[in-house]
Amino acid sequence: MGVTHWVIPNRSKTTNGIVCDAGLGSGRVMSLWRNRLEKSVHHSITPVLLTFNESPNIRRTLAQLAWAEDIVVVDSGSTDDTLSVLNSHPRVRVFHRAFDTHHAQWCFAMHETRIGTPWALRLDADYQVTDDLIAEMANLAVPDTVAAYEAAFDYAVFGRRLTGSLYPPKPILLRMGRFSISDEGHTEGWVVNGPVAKLKARLIHDDWKSMRDWAMAQARYMTRERQKLDSRQVGVRDWLRMHPPLMPLTVFFYCLFGKGLLFNGKAGMLYTLQRTIAEGILSLYILEKQLSAPEKQKTDGSV
Repeated sequence: MGVTHWVIPNRSKTTNGIVCDAGLGSGRVMSLWRNRLEKSVHHSITPVLLTFNESPNIRRTLAQLAWAEDIVVVDSGSTDDTLSVLNSHPRVRVFHRAFDTHHAQWCFAMHETRIGTPWALRLDADYQVTDDLIAEMANLAVPDTVAAYEAAFDYAVFGRRLTGSLYPPKPILLRMGRFSISDEGHTEGWVVNGPVAKLKARLIHDDWKSMRDWAMAQARYMTRERQKLDSRQVGVRDWLRMHPPLMPLTVFFYCLFGKGLLFNGKAGMLYTLQRTIAEGILSLYILEKQLSAPEKQKTDGSV
């Protein structure tokens, strides 16, 4: 079986997932480590991101992609300083496309931007690629059969990591030509053609945008989620969503007690309320449709 190697040479020991050389000071270690990562990784992986007014996040995200030779960003009309930040990075290629759906945006990003590497690293603008993940990718021995790698997430609120979240693992490292993208309501789905392996290191999801921006985004997203429920309903989650207020209540208590966010202080409460409010918005949309439907039928029948 063929194997692709992304290797950091002359490794002597590892500490906390970071490759170190014995006998060197920490500053020289990190410098050598990053230089080796750049040589071993950047010819094989292209990070790909979508942006829209990501000024609070994009600098932190790009800082962890210094190893990449080419970074593809598809922007959907940012009006803050996102574009100026992106344009200041010589390895970033910026494409502009008006947003319609995440599915269409990601199809464009993956298939219309001339990605020249065999692998794409699919990132949101608020994902933080950790040093442990960079090191793991650099040392992967990839069988030819593996089509993608999946990573789990640590969720953070303004830099404060939570003990848990509702954010699922996702395929993030994808072999070009071995996946398709589907439309999944407010987001997109990734259908991988072949085996999916798991990465040990985790990504960090840490969105620093304002609550106003978050609330406006959720109102848009939940409109799409309601439309998806109109076309199909699968499993317990969809059943709960179709019977307000069961889903918001379930999410509230599950986050606080099932995920232990009660012990994460204000950060845990903020996340819990965000997820509860998001489901509450969807409940309002569903109730609105249910209550307006009989009146609409009466009006249509009287015409």
